[in-house]
Amino acid sequence: MEFNHYSVLLEETIKNLNIKPDGIYVDGTLGGGGHAYHVCERLSNGRFFGIDQDDAAIHAAGERLAVFGDMVTIIRNNYCNMKAALMEYGVDKVDGIVLDLGVSSYQLDTEDRGFSYRFDTDLDMRMDRRQSLTAKDIVNSYSEMELFHIIRDYGEDNFAKNIAKHIVKARESKEIQTTGELNEIIKAAIPAKMRQNGHPSKRTFQAIRIECNRELEVLKEALGDLVEMLNPGGRLCIITFHSLEDRIVKTAFKNKENPCTCPAEFPVCVCGKKPVGKAVTRKPILPSAHELEVNSRSKSAKLRVFEKY
Repeated sequence: MEFNHYSVLLEETIKNLNIKPDGIYVDGTLGGGGHAYHVCERLSNGRFFGIDQDDAAIHAAGERLAVFGDMVTIIRNNYCNMKAALMEYGVDKVDGIVLDLGVSSYQLDTEDRGFSYRFDTDLDMRMDRRQSLTAKDIVNSYSEMELFHIIRDYGEDNFAKNIAKHIVKARESKEIQTTGELNEIIKAAIPAKMRQNGHPSKRTFQAIRIECNRELEVLKEALGDLVEMLNPGGRLCIITFHSLEDRIVKTAFKNKENPCTCPAEFPVCVCGKKPVGKAVTRKPILPSAHELEVNSRSKSAKLRVFEKY
């Protein structure tokens, strides 16, 4: 399948990067190279680095960005390793970074990747197919309490306890191997009258995917390095797709803007922690009505932008 992925909030992201023709820019979630292409178009003697852990994305983006020649360097890695990865190329500071934290349309629409509840295929969900842990391992080896916490915290599902109970009971007689089998188990765990608002498996699949790829841990681990890597005036643009990610980004930006830990009653700051930048917009940038019309998957997208002092 061709690596198709609609670049969410594309115009808004490119505008907020404030691209300099001779700057150094990084896309830490390269995907098919949608955002990357438009960044590279605006460079003359600058440099661009694209990072992704998905082999299919690396291949697709490589073909799409080949027209820009030596300006582009593509690295197969996780964006949380961006600092070390770029140091191998002699780069320690950059002028802009983009993260699009959404699952690509290619990943969702490719059956054997196991990301979607729409297909009956092996439970996989790995963004990096070099890693050993799969969704199947999580479903069949995690304890009921672990599954409950994952589905409750990462899926924000009100029926997390019952879903975890049903999963554990089902696997006692047979290993749960496919997305279809997991769908039926989840469906049985949710009252019929509560299955009307969207697909009953949506939240659980999201939760297992987040756990499988350590998505929230990676984001938390990376944010400090990403801000540190920016040159003065450089910008970090992050597109999130659910409240868990957005909360992490919002909090991190707030702490970088106001890191003081002194008690409120102190007349002056004595902790010595100084702001390193500012959030460019107080509220996240949302997709336009036109974008929502042409790409329904963008409806939960939020863009937050941070600028380094």
